[in-house]
Amino acid sequence: MSGPDAVEAAAGLLGGLARRDVPIGRLCTYGVGGPAALLVEAETPGQLDRLAEAVAATGVDVLVVGKGSNLLVADAGFPGLAVVLGRGFAAVAVEGTTVRAGAAALLPRVARQSVREGLTGFEWAVGVPGAVGGAVRMNAGGHGSDMAASLVAVELVDLAAGERRIVPAAELALGYRRSAVATHHVVVEATLALARGDTEAGERTVSEIVAWRRAHQPGGHNAGSVFTNPPGDSAGRLIDAAGAKGLRVGTAEVSPKHANFIQADDGGAADDVATLMAEVRRKVAADAGVELHAETRMVGFAAEVVAAAGAEPASGSPVTTPDDFLTPHPVTAVTRSEEGRQ
Repeated sequence: MSGPDAVEAAAGLLGGLARRDVPIGRLCTYGVGGPAALLVEAETPGQLDRLAEAVAATGVDVLVVGKGSNLLVADAGFPGLAVVLGRGFAAVAVEGTTVRAGAAALLPRVARQSVREGLTGFEWAVGVPGAVGGAVRMNAGGHGSDMAASLVAVELVDLAAGERRIVPAAELALGYRRSAVATHHVVVEATLALARGDTEAGERTVSEIVAWRRAHQPGGHNAGSVFTNPPGDSAGRLIDAAGAKGLRVGTAEVSPKHANFIQADDGGAADDVATLMAEVRRKVAADAGVELHAETRMVGFAAEVVAAAGAEPASGSPVTTPDDFLTPHPVTAVTRSEEGRQ
C-alpha cells in the first residue's frame, strides 16, 4: 500500500486524531510551504502508540516536523502523514548531573534550566531555535559543542515496528549535523550527562551566546545555517567570496547579515528558497571548486530539486527504511512501565 491509498487507510485508523490538508509550512521557521495530507499532533504516549500502529499497518510516508527549524516544505506540500509532538513531550527533569528532556522541549529552555540547576555543558544550546528531538536527529551544535558531547541515550518510537526503544548514543552514529535516526523514528526523550558548574559563570556564558547570535545572525523567517561547513573552511565565507551575499531569487534572499542564512519573505514561496540554494551552490562551486552540502532537510520536492540544492529528502516510507544504526547486539526494547514513568 502506498500513496493516496496509504493516506486514506491511515486516516481511517487514526480517526479524529488526524487532521486533513493542514498547512505545515507555517509550523516551520521558514514560514513557507504547503499542506500535509494528514497531520497528527500527539500529546500523550498513548496517542503516539496509536500513531505507530497506524503507520506500521499502512506504510504511509511519514514526516516528523518537530519545531521545523531545519525543514523546507515545498509549496506543493507533503502527500503523507506529518507528525508533531505536543506539550506532553516537553518536560525537563534534572537529577544530579543528569538531564532528561522531552523531544518537544525547546533547546534554549533546556540550556537555561540546566544553568539554573548549577550544571555546565549545555550552554551552547541557548542560541539554537529548535527542540530536543530535532537536535538529536541532526546532532545540532554550535559554539564549540554539539548534542553528541552530552547525549547518553534516547527513547524513541519506531513507527515501522510499533516499538518503543531506548538507544544508547553510541549506536546513533552521531556526526557533523547527522545521525542514523531514521525517518520512521520519533525521538521521545533524550538523556544528557552534564557536569557541575558555577551558575553565575553559566549565566554569563548564556548571555554572551545570546548577544553574539543577535549581533551576527539575522532574525525573521529562516532555518539557521543552510549549508554545513566544509573541512577547514566556512560556508558563509565561501558564499560571501563568491558574491552571493544579498543574492535574491523571488521571495528568498541570502541574508546580508550572514551569508549562510537564507531569508524568506512573508507570504514567500518555498520554491524560491530551493532555487536560491541551488544558485548559491553553483556560484561557490564555480568560484572555489567546493560542493556545499545543505543542512536544511527538504520536504515534498522533486529529487532533482533536492539534489541541486545539495540536500537530502526529509521523509520516506517508514517500512522500507532500515535500522542502520542498530549494532548486532540487541537494543533494549522497553515499555513505559519498565521505565517507571507510567
